[in-house]
Amino acid sequence: MVQNVIDLGEREDRILNIVKAKFGLKTKSEAIALVTNRYGESFLEPALRPEYLDKLNKIRKEKGIPFKNINELRKIIEG
Repeated sequence: MVQNVIDLGEREDRILNIVKAKFGLKTKSEAIALVTNRYGESFLEPALRPEYLDKLNKIRKEKGIPFKNINELRKIIEG
């Protein structure tokens, strides 16, 4: 376990108290762990989320436009 001393503003302290009460946690350390885990799940690890994998699989199944080089692609795009 890592221990840190952190400075919190009044608003952040109130938020931690609300999280602590809402989830029935005993300490602010538990509240901080909960908040950071939730943040990590929703923001930092999109590759692990099932909806991201579903979207990626749909993209992989789409047919592309074959081209040999950038000039040929430019002709296709510009019509």
